[in-house]
Order: sequence, then structure tokens, then C-alpha cells
Amino acid sequence: MTDSTISYHRFDSEPDVLRSPQRGSETDRTRRALMLLALTLFIPGAAQIAAGSKKLGRTALAVTVACWFSALLLGLMFLTMRGVALSLLTQPFMLWLGAVVLGALAIGWLVLWLDTFRLIHFTSLTRGLKPVVVVVLVVLMTVTSGSLGYGAKLVNDGRTALDGIFAAGPAIDAVDGRYNFLLMGADADEGREGLRPDSIHVVSVNEDSAETIIFSIPRNFQNAQFNEDSPLNAVYPDGYDCGDECIINFLYTDVMNNHQDLYPEAEDPGAEAMMDAVSGSLNLDVSGYVMVDMGGFESLIDAMGGITVDSGGWVPYRGPMPDGSWGDNWWEPGVHEFSGEQALAYARSRTFSSDYNRIQRQQCIQQAMMSQFNPQTLLTRFSEIMQAGENVVETNLPQSQLGSFLDLAADAQGQEPQRLVLGAPDFGTSGDLFSTYPDFEQIQQRVDELIANEEQQGGGGLFGSAGLLPAQSGALGVMLATPQATGQAADAVEEDEPSIDPTPPPTQPDGSELTREYLIEAQLNGQTGVLEEAASTNYLCEPVN
Repeated sequence: MTDSTISYHRFDSEPDVLRSPQRGSETDRTRRALMLLALTLFIPGAAQIAAGSKKLGRTALAVTVACWFSALLLGLMFLTMRGVALSLLTQPFMLWLGAVVLGALAIGWLVLWLDTFRLIHFTSLTRGLKPVVVVVLVVLMTVTSGSLGYGAKLVNDGRTALDGIFAAGPAIDAVDGRYNFLLMGADADEGREGLRPDSIHVVSVNEDSAETIIFSIPRNFQNAQFNEDSPLNAVYPDGYDCGDECIINFLYTDVMNNHQDLYPEAEDPGAEAMMDAVSGSLNLDVSGYVMVDMGGFESLIDAMGGITVDSGGWVPYRGPMPDGSWGDNWWEPGVHEFSGEQALAYARSRTFSSDYNRIQRQQCIQQAMMSQFNPQTLLTRFSEIMQAGENVVETNLPQSQLGSFLDLAADAQGQEPQRLVLGAPDFGTSGDLFSTYPDFEQIQQRVDELIANEEQQGGGGLFGSAGLLPAQSGALGVMLATPQATGQAADAVEEDEPSIDPTPPPTQPDGSELTREYLIEAQLNGQTGVLEEAASTNYLCEPVN
């Protein structure tokens, strides 16, 4: 027999080996098994066309090509029509359909793997190859079908969570080319009468350029105004001016306790009233709100597995003492890994310090949540995070617009918003004085100036680099005003002033460093001055990535 005849015979016999492995040698059967596994991994259905049911293989191959085409089309849409792509991906039906498709693909690929195992003719393999094939098959089934099944679960969990967070009402229209949102960080701490928004901000966004202006409103702001079309105008025609008790953050509780009937169709009358108050005070049409319950952060942080921050000062809290008892304790400066309960206590603490210190620590906690909200955390704890998110966020933003707002967020990334604080330092040096006796004509004039100045500023940033948030905000839409963040410019036109050196760290009377034991003893002895000095730098805080 000539060499050419041998070569032809080997070439001609290969198809027989694929369909009849018993005709091949041990090496042929080994190569065949590995080839079938590779085909099922990279071209699902190809193994069946080559060695099994051609009908099943062609069906699977058609599905494979359809998936490749759909992924390519979606990628092209994202590059050329990002808003349309995001809108599709955030619609409830599309999320449901995505979960069903992923689940069906997981089952279909599993069927192909089982059929490929049948086609391999496991009993015809060598003894040493059998465990290798089993291990490889199990790993590949887990990576492919298992990942698709888990993806289906994540998509369905996300759909359920979004349904629980976002409204199903009509779309919110831009007014005069702008979207105006009210963002509130609410707290119902012990000893309080009802829920109160401690953090109040209005974000005004240009619908075309995504340029943004952030208006920060102190929680003790008084005499908030109501437009004529507001139901509260009949109750408070001269503004929310019933005395020192009528600060703006109490309006939410006031309406929930006494005036819910004025907003019969509202899901949250208190939030609607807050929108009316900031609309009338700023002379802006605010039609959307996002409210985050600070208390809900505890479950959300636990769902994330905790957070880590670098604290620059001593922070008092109620907790376990060195001797195991429960009492007044202190967190020392340094890196801390906080559970949800600890993070909330750290953020809420304002004993022996000011509200500004507390606000900055709240912002630090929220920024830590965002900076540590990485893909690994999202994938491994997605369900827990989504379930916790439903208890943290409340909004009237419709889910139908989520995609367009995400598209606007992408346009705004990396841009710096203009800022205005309705108090110090933007309106005099005494924030409490202006907050008590605000000049609304002056406020609205400054608002108009910022909007008119927007084109020259070139700044934006509705959602900032975190995705859904302003550049200086914390998690899930809460923007907490701080002297550094909100006082960078008096009217967003002047140049930034030189930074002020931070306060030097406090020490004991003999010059030595403070200790937890020293502060606990000072607190037992009522040495308030020592404790206030120790807590004076506890606004210093940085998230640890």
C-alpha cells in the first residue's frame, strides 16, 4: 500500500470515528472526546451536528447565532443609541424577558452538555481519561449553565427590587429645559417625632447638556414659601412661619401628622409637601424626589458585608465598654471596619460636636458605601443588596424613565456642578441668621444668575462618577451638605478661596495623645470642655477602598 493510499484512508476514516468511536484507536477516542467538549463550549450545537442529532444541533446552533447577533446588536445600540439601549434594559417586561431567556439558555446548554456526555461514549475511554472528562464536564457545566442560571436569578431580583423602588406613574417632564429633583436624607432617630429629612438638596439639570446646579438647604431653614398652586398655600399663606418649631425639616412630619388630606393622591404626602416648599422658595418647578432612610442603611451595609473608613478624630457612641458593660464609648482615630449598626452610630453621633461634623461623617459613610460597592460585592451579594435597597430608597421617579436618567448620568460623569447654599457662606457668615430670616428675593435672584451663568461655567454632574449620584454625594441619591463641599464658591462665579489648614489634633493636658480610657474617665467626671475638644476633629473621615 502506498503512502498516498494510507493518507487517504486515514482522512476518509475520520468521519467514521466521530460517529463510530469504536472504530478508532484510544488516541482517536481521546481526541474525539476533547473535541466534542470544546465544540459544545465554544459553538453550542456543533458537537451534535458532527456526531449526534443533526436536528438538535442545528436548533442549538441557530440559537447560538441568534444570541451572538443580539449581543452584537445591543453593543452597537449602546455605542450609537445609548439612551434607547438603557431604556430597553430597565423596562420591567424586558427584565422579565431577560430572566426567562437566560433561564432557558441555562437549561438548553445543560441539555447539550448531557447529550455531549452521551456522544463521548464514556465507557470506551481509557481508565485514566474517565475522571478527567468527568471533572472537565462538571466544571464547564457550572461555568456555562450555572452562570446563566445565576444571571437569570440576578436579573429577576433586580426587576423585583426596581419595581419596589421606582414608581409606575407617568413620565416627569422637564420644565424650561431642566429636570429639578429633590434629594433628601431622612432620619427617624430615637426621641424624634416622626421621620425628618436632615439632608435637603435640589438638583437642577439641563436636559440637553446635563449641566447641573445643586442647591443645599439647611435643615433649620425657616419660613419656606409655597406657590399659589400648592395646597399648603391655604394653610401657610405667608410661608412656613409658625415660629422656631417650623423649620423646613419638620414640615414633613407636620404634613404627615396634620395635613395628609391636602395630598389625597400622593403616595407620600410629606415628600410632596417638601417639593412644594423648595419649589416656592427657589422659584423652580421641582417634580421629582428621592428620599433615603438613614436607618435603612444598617441593613444595606450589612448586605454589603460592612464598610471600611479612616476616621481622623474621636467619635462618641453608645456601645460595649472595655470591661464588657454597655455605656458611653469612643471610636479612636484610625481605620475601622464597621457593621451596619456601627456605621449608623458613627454617622449619627453628634454628642460633644456639631451638626456639621455629623453631616460630614454621614457623607463619608455614604461615599465609603459607593467606593466599596465593587463588582465582586454586587455579584456575590446582589440579592441581599437589592432587598435592602427596597427598604432604603423611596422615590416618585417612574421606572419608565430610569434608562433616560441613566443616559443623562453618563453624559454628566466627570463634570463639576455649580453649588449654592441657602445659608453661610453663600449668604453671609452667619448661616443661622439667614436661615431664620431668609431673603427670598435674593435667593431667587441668585438661582436665576446660576442658571444664566450655566453656559459659561461648562459644569455638570447630575449623578457624578458613582453612576446615579451627584459628584459630592453619598449612596443612593443622598447629598449631604458640608462646609467643604457646598461652600467652594459663594455664587459659583468667584474663584476658589485658599483652603484652610485642618484643626490640629487635641491632646491630654500634659501633651500626650488622647486615649479611650482618658475620655471615658473625663465623661464620667463631666469634663465637657475636654470632650468637646476631643470631638472637634471628628469630621475628618475618608473611605478606604
